[in-house]
Amino acid sequence: QVQLVESGGGLVQPGGSLRLSCAASRSIFRGKVMGWYRQAPGKQRELVATITSSGSTNYADSVKGRFTISRDNANNTVYLQMNSLKPEDTAVYYCNAGGSMWSPGRYWGQGTQVTVSS
Repeated sequence: QVQLVESGGGLVQPGGSLRLSCAASRSIFRGKVMGWYRQAPGKQRELVATITSSGSTNYADSVKGRFTISRDNANNTVYLQMNSLKPEDTAVYYCNAGGSMWSPGRYWGQGTQVTVSS
């Protein structure tokens, strides 16, 4: 069964940190580009960060220097470490598999809510 399961979202104050995790089925993880996307209320879904199987990364300008994407190829898991969070980072964050470094593939997780508020 093909699946992506996110975890780690929640409520955090501005300037705080969160770490998102996405556990993937092996068939859609191995050798594939993995990515994190987000969708804020009333806005289109947007790319946050992507990573190749060899560890090359790509980030949206809005998160560069604050977010770090990484992957554990032995455990079919991708992570998003989010530091210095801002209220404008509030969104539902989705894990994605099988796309390119600049656009999503066909496989999506269910999403996890991140709320940055004091």
